[in-house]
Amino acid sequence: MRLPIALLATLSATGFAQIRTVTLPDKSPIVTLRVVFTAGASFDPTDKPGVADLTSAMLSDGGTKDLTYKQIVDQMFPMAASVGSQADEEMSTFFGATHVDNLDEYYKLFRDMLLNPGWREADFKRVKDNSLNSLREGLRGDGDEELGKEVLYATVYRGTPYGHYIGGSVSSLEKITLDDVKQFYKRHYTQSNVIIGIAGGYPAGFLDRMKKDFSALPVKDETPAPAVKPEAADHTRALIVEKNTRSVAYSLGFPIDVKRGDPDYPALLVVQSYLGQHRLSGGRLYQRIREVRGINYGDYAYLEYFPRGEYLMEQPPNLARRSQIFQIWIRPAEPPQAAFTLRLAVYELNKLLQEGISQEAFERAQEFTSKYVNVLTRTKRAELGYAIDSLYFGIPDYNSYVKNAVAKLTREQVNAAIRRYLRADRIQIVAVSANAERLKQQLIGTGPSPIQYNSEKPPEVLAEDKIVEKFDIGLRSQDIEIAPVDTVFN
Repeated sequence: MRLPIALLATLSATGFAQIRTVTLPDKSPIVTLRVVFTAGASFDPTDKPGVADLTSAMLSDGGTKDLTYKQIVDQMFPMAASVGSQADEEMSTFFGATHVDNLDEYYKLFRDMLLNPGWREADFKRVKDNSLNSLREGLRGDGDEELGKEVLYATVYRGTPYGHYIGGSVSSLEKITLDDVKQFYKRHYTQSNVIIGIAGGYPAGFLDRMKKDFSALPVKDETPAPAVKPEAADHTRALIVEKNTRSVAYSLGFPIDVKRGDPDYPALLVVQSYLGQHRLSGGRLYQRIREVRGINYGDYAYLEYFPRGEYLMEQPPNLARRSQIFQIWIRPAEPPQAAFTLRLAVYELNKLLQEGISQEAFERAQEFTSKYVNVLTRTKRAELGYAIDSLYFGIPDYNSYVKNAVAKLTREQVNAAIRRYLRADRIQIVAVSANAERLKQQLIGTGPSPIQYNSEKPPEVLAEDKIVEKFDIGLRSQDIEIAPVDTVFN
């Protein structure tokens, strides 16, 4: 039975009153642990982005005072267990699961990794080298779609605490020291920032044991949360990351002042489903760009930050942010079709603004949104993560929150939210592409950017193409910047 989060999220008793907890008890023999510290990359020193990410990696991939990392791995191997971590702007998360028979032994390791880190120079060098390789060879080398998305966020939030990549930059990583990491841990890993989550058939008294252990942390983080206010855009702009790649990946979006718990959040969830849920084929963008025209792999819309989308089917929890952007991903387009594809995506967004969602489309998206939340929370690990997010945002459990709110929506409310928050101008566009100058010239003004097909298309599609190929997305020559890939996050 699912209990309201308000009953499950409790403050600890006297002695560790700062510690918040979220519990999902049941009879499962698998016990899931999830510990979140509400401090992440937005708290990085301004001259050393990447410290929060390195700190979380040092805890999950380093040793304790008494054990080396190899000894920890060796002890966890018979339990088929591990400890993972995830750093984001506002949260640093640690998670793991084990059979209840191994809980005591596993928890001792889990606890000491977070509360008694070893801070060995050898671990720090290994962790930092992994971060540098992930940035150079992974994000800039292989991940065109991820690269475009992260450049988009860094560009939209330029000059704010969100204005750098979570993993930092090459130059900042090279100068971050172990002492920087230790200072971040000391300052931000506190009782006031921690949320302890536990699910499964854990024994009576185990939660109290955890709260008592984590009360060894400093009581309060004295650092105020930094303001995150992206600069208002006055014109649509584009940044083309020039890279030797076969196709063109686009990310485009703009800041949106809506978060979970806000009145219009459920309506915009329906809009997201209408335009295109991640990795699913029912959305408007997917249908018009891929299904009708056969242009690319996938086209989706996002209301919240969604990392590692190349590898994940569903959005992971514990990425709660105080500021979000509305985003469209176009993944990827062949160069001859790239300019037309971007025009088509913005054309569809403009059409949505002009016409709104039809009653039939609204009912379909409403029904999908109500059911899709079951997919997001289908595992105990995900359910626990979303429960922690709900505590952070001050809302009921995410499943019932979405279902109840979406069920009450009307088409008129959704279309009003579209007019209130979405736009087809003053957009930030990021493209990852070879031959950047050629793409730039194709995107300026009204083009045109005609498209050719390898198969016949219906007359109505060809007629619409004539409009799309000359559709002005608002880019002038001075609005388009070109950056070689090796300068990005350098």
